[in-house]
Amino acid sequence: MVDVALVTGAAGALGAEVARTLSRRGCKLVLVDTERGVPRMTELAKMLGGATLVAGNIALEATWAEAMPRIEREAGALPSLGALVAGGWRGGKPLHEETNEDTWRAMMTANVDTAHATLRALLPSMVVRGRGSIVVVGSRAAAQPATSARSAAYAASKAAVVALAQAVAAEVLDHGVRVNAVLPSTMDTPANRASMPKVDPSRWVSLSSAAGVIAFLLSDDARDISGAALPLYGRA
Repeated sequence: MVDVALVTGAAGALGAEVARTLSRRGCKLVLVDTERGVPRMTELAKMLGGATLVAGNIALEATWAEAMPRIEREAGALPSLGALVAGGWRGGKPLHEETNEDTWRAMMTANVDTAHATLRALLPSMVVRGRGSIVVVGSRAAAQPATSARSAAYAASKAAVVALAQAVAAEVLDHGVRVNAVLPSTMDTPANRASMPKVDPSRWVSLSSAAGVIAFLLSDDARDISGAALPLYGRA
């Protein structure tokens, strides 16, 4: 049986690496991102020999209501694997200097609402089939909030994502569905290298390493792991 694997944030550095890793492992792919990410997803799909593409605001139920029947038609089945990579970071000011709720709302939407809506879209069919695995991408900030001073909204949103994943993991475990989280520190991405040119990137978490861990947690080799929040800190 060929697994259908859905990857959100597929136009980003980590999402694309996860997609490449899962493709090498024989999965059919569903690549998901915003409309802005369509050119990058299209190029990635060509490199991987094809994929179903979903573009839109995945924090909205309506996006998934339209997407799921099309995914089933194009991929031949609904996803049994899900890598919830989509998210964002915003910070730079201590909370007491914030003058509006823009950062808070942006982080809750980008990180919590996208994960919540995606879980609601993926889990029902997995529960019915009695089989499935999902990995959400949290952050070290969820376990060590003090590392995110000046980005408190981000830390709070990632902590909420991990709590959501662990609570849901308990709900679906007896239905044969697993949900886990990974907690990266700084990722070695082109964007991070550009924004922090004086920092040694060899101390950061490599994309290939993170993607490999996510692929492992999605696989049957990790069939006895659910509800975990796995640190991926590198040496950062």
